[in-house]
Amino acid sequence: MLALVIWLAVGPRTGCAPAGLRQEFQRLATPARGRVGAAALRLENGELVSLNGTSPFPMQSVYKLPIAMAVLAQVDAGRLALDAPVKIVKSDMVPSGARSRIRDEHPGGIELPLREILRLSVSESDGTACDVLLRLVPPREVTEYLRRQGEGDIVVETSEKKMSTGPRVQYRNHSTPEAAVRLLRLLHEGKGKGKGVSAASRRYLLDWMTVTDTSPRRLRGNLPPAVSVAHKTGSSGTDGGLTRATNDIGIITLPDGGHLAVAVFVSDSRASEAEREGVIAAIARAAFDCQVLAAR
Repeated sequence: MLALVIWLAVGPRTGCAPAGLRQEFQRLATPARGRVGAAALRLENGELVSLNGTSPFPMQSVYKLPIAMAVLAQVDAGRLALDAPVKIVKSDMVPSGARSRIRDEHPGGIELPLREILRLSVSESDGTACDVLLRLVPPREVTEYLRRQGEGDIVVETSEKKMSTGPRVQYRNHSTPEAAVRLLRLLHEGKGKGKGVSAASRRYLLDWMTVTDTSPRRLRGNLPPAVSVAHKTGSSGTDGGLTRATNDIGIITLPDGGHLAVAVFVSDSRASEAEREGVIAAIARAAFDCQVLAAR
């Protein structure tokens, strides 16, 4: 901790120039022993630093954020209602290997309001909830929603249930790191009227992303405890020592009141979970520290 304080006080500002920070991302990515993509975007001024920022990575549950945004856009347009009950039946349940509170607590099915299904999908990363949302707004329509926002580098193609059928299927749902931070900027701006989502929908999403307790050692891992982070994680299983996706994207509120969108994707890695999550935490902290330094 003392070393960090000294670095912030006297460290060279050149290390926080885009080229220097990109090199730091590269150095910090080494323990992942796989592909790493990262992007950090200051939302107030558009400053962007990325590593492999235009390469596609499998999203896994990160894709629940654009799905939720597409569903909430339908709510904003009056085509769906947050309080409307949605019937969930046994055939909607994801397999036992996937995360799902709905399946575990209500294996025979249940009826829930759309608002709660959205919350479970975003905040608890419930796979059954996600697939129910994709029943209401299919993958093709989610991707079309993204295209209407001008985002062509995020693809939502298949469901949680289908992803469980084989390790290669998850690559169909992909994003680049730079596209992920652009999506976070869209959410942050909350323009509505054909762009992003309404202010009310934005508040719901950011609240759910802030209170989530999924994977706290990723973006949140090395940040000061008081720093607010609204984020969405994504994780695959490990097969033959290979982990195809360990991800986290989110909006970090900075001490000066500004906001930093950060996306880190770790793919095709043979490192341990602690090492993979440590890479995400280290990259997030490096981007955060540079913003703090720049504000001094």
